[in-house]
Amino acid sequence: MITIKNSAQIGKMREAGAMLHDVLMQVKQRVVPGVTTKELDQFAEKLIRSYGATPSFLNYEGYPASICTSVDSQVVHGIPSQHTVLREGQILSIDAGLILDGWQSDSALTVGVGRISEEAQRLIDVTEQSFFAALEVAREGNRISDIGHAVQQYVEERGFSTVRALCGHGIGREMHEDPSVPNYGEPGHGVRLRKGMTICIEPMIAAGDYRVKTLRDGWTVVTCDGSLCSHYEHTIVITDGAPELLSLPGYHKEEKR
Repeated sequence: MITIKNSAQIGKMREAGAMLHDVLMQVKQRVVPGVTTKELDQFAEKLIRSYGATPSFLNYEGYPASICTSVDSQVVHGIPSQHTVLREGQILSIDAGLILDGWQSDSALTVGVGRISEEAQRLIDVTEQSFFAALEVAREGNRISDIGHAVQQYVEERGFSTVRALCGHGIGREMHEDPSVPNYGEPGHGVRLRKGMTICIEPMIAAGDYRVKTLRDGWTVVTCDGSLCSHYEHTIVITDGAPELLSLPGYHKEEKR
């Protein structure tokens, strides 16, 4: 069931989003060669709790960490480990969520470890830009598939592919609510976007083929062909005008477009 949030509830999600953005920016600064993904996870959990919030990923359906750290060909849900030491030239996707006063926020980004190749940087840039292409059509009255179509068109025109087995989602008191928000497909299908809907748009973009598989740990999703993958996500709210990015405080459309 899709839930429509009122202004007070959106305000709570805005607070949670601003807090999560701060956490991700601080974790991002610590992504350097030699750091372990476990160290990043421990830092994130401590910071989230110091703000009076709860890491929403920890123990979610058995997930054992507070953030997801996915390296290179890992698409999502990479489990932080003391044995995963980041190396120069890798890329790292960091996905994090928190709960503040009962309300959720969810966001992700991909960063390079030290100096990375031009193609890896282009993949990261196109992934982020595809999110903002989707944001253009995330308007009241449009259909949910318009979002996925915008992502797919933007990405494929630039030689990459959008992962199809995973998608974005509604969010509110629960991390995953209706509706699902695919990153591909034809426009004009699915539920209509309504003011007060809160959703997560999260392109997962592969440098090669879009097909993926899950590793034996039951969580880590990787590209089948071993190609690099990048992830970018924000929690947004549909308004009667341009959508608001709840997990990117201070964003203004003219800054991006």
